[in-house]
Amino acid sequence: PHIAYISLPPERACLSLPVGMASPVLGGFTLRNSDVVFHSRGEHVHQRSSGECQWGLISLSADELESCSKALTRHPIAFPQAGRILRPSRAEASRFQNLFEQACRLAETGQKLIEAPEVARALEQEMLHAIIHCLSADKADDNPRTRAHHGDLMVRFEEALSKRIDQKINIPKVCTEIGVPERTLRMCCSEFLGVSPTRYLLLQRLNKARSALRRADPSMASVAEVARNHQFLELGRFAVTYRTTFGESPSATLQRDPRT
Repeated sequence: PHIAYISLPPERACLSLPVGMASPVLGGFTLRNSDVVFHSRGEHVHQRSSGECQWGLISLSADELESCSKALTRHPIAFPQAGRILRPSRAEASRFQNLFEQACRLAETGQKLIEAPEVARALEQEMLHAIIHCLSADKADDNPRTRAHHGDLMVRFEEALSKRIDQKINIPKVCTEIGVPERTLRMCCSEFLGVSPTRYLLLQRLNKARSALRRADPSMASVAEVARNHQFLELGRFAVTYRTTFGESPSATLQRDPRT
């Protein structure tokens, strides 16, 4: 299970898709196996899963995508203001997924083969054609305006947290700062993150503490010091929560080789 906050580069065109049987929840929307997401440029979006899942991301030049679209459809690509969830036909979705999986296999098992210009170019052209066909599909999102509004709220929430992640945070004060009732924030966090705002904040702090423990020199640092630096003032409770979340004690993380 995971919760991710993803920031995409504004100069690139990005598409994502579920790969495998279990699909992630993207921006509060549970993706189907055949869905394709056309992301807005520079989009910030939450993704979560309740168990093991796989997903793929394609990043390409925005100019190249627009040029290919004009050549095939005589129309330029209109980049969405917010991510669009597309539902292409079964045949188009299958073709797109097969090409994506083929590219992954080549990259993983035949690196020298995919580096051959003629192979890479042929696969790239097939992928571009499949992408253009998928982008002409109907939207699958039933309520895009509401989802976009909630997505903007969650971005403001993330920005407010990032300003004071190393401080003691008061959720009602955060709600006042971002201009939203606490009840609405709780609803959006449940939709986008699958947890409450307080639980999400705890998970962020735990992950930052874990990163600090993995980077620290065990001969110079202590678990108590790292815990205090991340606003965990009760060491016993921190140790229990840490073990429950990560399956090992904080002292085990501190002693682990950072290369593993």
